[in-house]
Amino acid sequence: MRQAIAALLALTLGLAGASAVLAQNAPPRIVIGPGVIEPMPIAVPTFIDEGGAGDYAREIGRVVISDLEGTGFFRNIGEEAYISRVTGFDAPVAFEDWKAINAQVLVTGAVTVSGDRITVKFRAYDVFNGTTMEGAALQFAGTTQGWRRMAHKVADVVYSKITGEGGYFDSRVVFVSESGPKNQRLKRLAVMDYDGANVAFLTDSSSIVLAPRFSPQGDRILYTSYETGFPRITLMDVASLGRQTLAEQPGTMTFAPRFSPDGGTVVFSLERGGNTDIYALSVGSGQLTQLTNAPSIETAPSFSPDGSQIVFESDRSGVPQIYVMPAGGGEGTRISGGAGRYGTPVWSPRGDYIAFTKQNEGRFHIGVMRTDGSEERLLTASFLDEGPTWAPNGRVLMFTRETSGGGGQASLWSVDITGRNLKQIPTDGPASDPAWSPLLP
Repeated sequence: MRQAIAALLALTLGLAGASAVLAQNAPPRIVIGPGVIEPMPIAVPTFIDEGGAGDYAREIGRVVISDLEGTGFFRNIGEEAYISRVTGFDAPVAFEDWKAINAQVLVTGAVTVSGDRITVKFRAYDVFNGTTMEGAALQFAGTTQGWRRMAHKVADVVYSKITGEGGYFDSRVVFVSESGPKNQRLKRLAVMDYDGANVAFLTDSSSIVLAPRFSPQGDRILYTSYETGFPRITLMDVASLGRQTLAEQPGTMTFAPRFSPDGGTVVFSLERGGNTDIYALSVGSGQLTQLTNAPSIETAPSFSPDGSQIVFESDRSGVPQIYVMPAGGGEGTRISGGAGRYGTPVWSPRGDYIAFTKQNEGRFHIGVMRTDGSEERLLTASFLDEGPTWAPNGRVLMFTRETSGGGGQASLWSVDITGRNLKQIPTDGPASDPAWSPLLP
């Protein structure tokens, strides 16, 4: 009992809205909300080699630890502190030894490799209850080429069981990879794992590319290309890299595209005769529908997850602000109300928040607000932060940060919706315009 009380006191937070709870009759649990949380200590011993695994066993465990610690909610206990050793996947667990080093969750795993096939199995234990956590004993199989995905899947399950939130590690990010001097920057599309690994290039740098966006199924990408000399919306098939230009209208520029939740419609901005409005295009039929009709600039549309509404940016009030309108078009309702300029709004996949870029008093911010504009919260501040994109679970944002001066460089950063755990995503050179995929199938 004394140990359970000590664990509870160690995990209880002084700020409401963010807590971790552990009791003898309940599994470990972290509740994500505003505030600062003491990371939960966990143990992830090196996975067992059950045949031919070699380095895979060690590397898979390493990625699981990196995923979990990268959230800021977990702290891995190093193997030098272990009292017990995991000698076999089905060997009895000496829970008292893991309690003694304050491990509250123990993750064990085993890896088998035969030819180009790999099997990964794991269990997550509630140490203080001495039980396997419900739904946290699984097995994944595939090719050795996909070993990192299996590690991400293991981490997703552990994360979800402890936080109650959906996972986001087994996902990809499309972005603009940049090179060359700032005044002659070359740009090409690239895609990577959410943590910066496994980068693959999708286009060359012969023309400027901007604002890539994944389809809801993750099989297609929309982006703006200057291949013809004017901005044009391009649709790319991720598997074949086949491309087609959408919504070609002579004498116009099209940009800022985004898919509807069902993937059947694309909303975007179209500039004609000096005026910019929002249009919708049916991907199947090619039918074009004008959604706004105003002398101001309307841009950066984003659907609500249920497809019933669109949030967008407009300067109809004199400075850019955020508005919401029905998906079929019509008069928008302004939801932003603070000082400064608002832009690039994007609806959370959970439907509860809208993320945005804000410029005020010489600083740029990434922020979130409720869908009615209430509870605005600024998560970052720097010389230039812009273009937020949501993780699949709607609890983490990635964005572009650029440093000042002639040698300023763009890079990718992430932050959670409480404003904590701000960190840079590793990329080989400057990078911008990230867009998160859904969870991979």
